[in-house]
Amino acid sequence: MQSLKILLLGAAIGSGIALPAAASSSAWYSSEGGKVRLVTSGKPDSAGRIQGVLDIALKPGWKTYWRDPGDAGVPPQLDISASTNVADARLSFPAPQRHDDGYGKWAGYNQPVSLPVVFTLSSARDAAIIDADVFLGICETICIPVQTRLTVDPGSDPDNAEDAELVKRSFAALPGPAKPDFGINVLPGDHESLVVEASFPGDPAAADFFVAGEHDYMFGSPSRSEKDGKLIFTVPILDRPSTTPTDGGLHYTLTSSAGAVEGLLPFP
Repeated sequence: MQSLKILLLGAAIGSGIALPAAASSSAWYSSEGGKVRLVTSGKPDSAGRIQGVLDIALKPGWKTYWRDPGDAGVPPQLDISASTNVADARLSFPAPQRHDDGYGKWAGYNQPVSLPVVFTLSSARDAAIIDADVFLGICETICIPVQTRLTVDPGSDPDNAEDAELVKRSFAALPGPAKPDFGINVLPGDHESLVVEASFPGDPAAADFFVAGEHDYMFGSPSRSEKDGKLIFTVPILDRPSTTPTDGGLHYTLTSSAGAVEGLLPFP
């Protein structure tokens, strides 16, 4: 968003350090448009994974971004490099909504949202301290970058039922995996467009398709058409890497009036 570029110059306005918390959740860090904290379910599983959420409590009228924030936004980010015995943190995203702020269209959330995260420990048998630098953008008519450090000791309160329930609900709310009757089929396109055929339950007018601009790809807003009774989304490719990646794919989410699914697309 254009307004965000201006405020990024003054990012310190929305940054700070939340007080450490000796619990399975961090202290809340408050900013102008809401507050944010980390919550964990406590004990790691046998593979050394701890489930948690980045809990974003937006004030009414404020919004935050999906994994693809458009051409000028800030996606939520976690840097756990200062942590003890934490090797990785992987964020997941519930189904977004499409927003138009007058500068452009982008995907995100206009109500409080909990983003699931899986922390992977370096050693499942050793204690861990999650010390995470958090960076995200929250927007009203303008956007404010929020930067803070949140600290959690997952082992200090591993049986906290309230935290565990929040984590459980957040993971349950994620889109399910795509399947033949609810998913997409990639159609032939060209160098400048990604074309997919969508299959889904529910009202076609309520369906939407979101693809994340990752690996140096950038996408515009999809247009809709119909072919042989199927809904077709054509997504402009605004930018692409000089060499097409060969490993992985692009995250997508398909929403409908009956729910949402997600998957990986081959690189166009």
